[in-house]
Amino acid sequence: MVSELKRAAFPVVIGLVGVAVYALLQITKPQPAPKLEAPRPISVKVEPAIRTIARPTVVAFGEVRPAVRTELVAQVGGKVVATSTAFIEGGHFAPDDVLLSIEDTDYLAAMEEVAARVAAAQLELEQASADADVARKQLAAQSDPSPLALREPQVARAESALRAAQTSLSLAKTNLERTQIRLPYTGRVENKFVDLGQYVNPGKVLGTVFCTDVVQVRLPLTTNQLVALAVPIGYQATADGGLATTITATLGGSVYRWQGILTGLDASIDPATRTVYGTVIIEDPYSESSSAGDMPLAVGLYVDAEVEGRLMVDAVQIPSEGLRAGDKIFVLTGEGLLDIRQADVVHRSRSNALLSSGVEPGEQVIVSAIRNPVRGMRLQTIDGAKIADSEVTEPANNNNEA
Repeated sequence: MVSELKRAAFPVVIGLVGVAVYALLQITKPQPAPKLEAPRPISVKVEPAIRTIARPTVVAFGEVRPAVRTELVAQVGGKVVATSTAFIEGGHFAPDDVLLSIEDTDYLAAMEEVAARVAAAQLELEQASADADVARKQLAAQSDPSPLALREPQVARAESALRAAQTSLSLAKTNLERTQIRLPYTGRVENKFVDLGQYVNPGKVLGTVFCTDVVQVRLPLTTNQLVALAVPIGYQATADGGLATTITATLGGSVYRWQGILTGLDASIDPATRTVYGTVIIEDPYSESSSAGDMPLAVGLYVDAEVEGRLMVDAVQIPSEGLRAGDKIFVLTGEGLLDIRQADVVHRSRSNALLSSGVEPGEQVIVSAIRNPVRGMRLQTIDGAKIADSEVTEPANNNNEA
């Protein structure tokens, strides 16, 4: 019985010994040293901030308008008896050209009638003056003759009658001149509302014309664009000043350019658009040499306007991709860490941004996207190259988006 128990217990003892040996080996085996790996840096694309001398260019859009537009209104009544060949839509006229004529028979007769009254009043004044001269001689011995005896009231009445007749003659001449419609400038006919043989009353609108010596473009400008131009609200250029402006339009697949001057800004902000309107003047827009392609700057044309701002010295320029929402800038420090900064933007263009603070020349500005940026996270450039301080001394041309 005992031997049988020994035989049964022997495998159990062997198993327990094996478990104990295994446990001992597990306890006494050498432990590997822990290996801690630093997070891999994120690869980014960087561009250097550079010091530059820049002249920002503000881009805005507007419509070409005439500087002078005139509504032709009949000041006298009558039948239209003649019209100029230029009195058609688009017709060209010179200063003092007669565009149309109203029948002047009645006005010519009225002027001749008043001229006869002037002659009669002149004769009456001469007669009254002669009578007054005779009276003065006859009453020379009297110490205090009355004005009536000296015929002074009669002379005054004759003088007043002559002045009234002369005024009527001047008005009659003016009415006669008003039968011919003419203007003191070179222009074009925009609309025509009457024609030959039509009877018109005083106040009838005959047509509209505009001056072609000068046209203007009204540009809506934001306050940021005004900062880039370095001009205040209500700015008015001097006689020989103003900001140079290039007007651009695409016609028939070709690009045409004209030169103008920004002469002033409105003194108030438009409450609807929160913009300030500026006026660009372009002289002689219909001449053959107004543009490089002999294309006139026609009224009603929608154009792009590039206004040159004031020269900015010692500005810091970065690519526009480096400017984030809220005017934030991501900078790669010399230690390979991310630094998030707030920038003061002077001007932003399609390609560049000019800053007054926020980054120093030579610092590396991140222009690629970063997911979940956190200050202090490790970064590396895509090519691993280091970018030294850069400096530009030539003026840069910066075109902004409207």
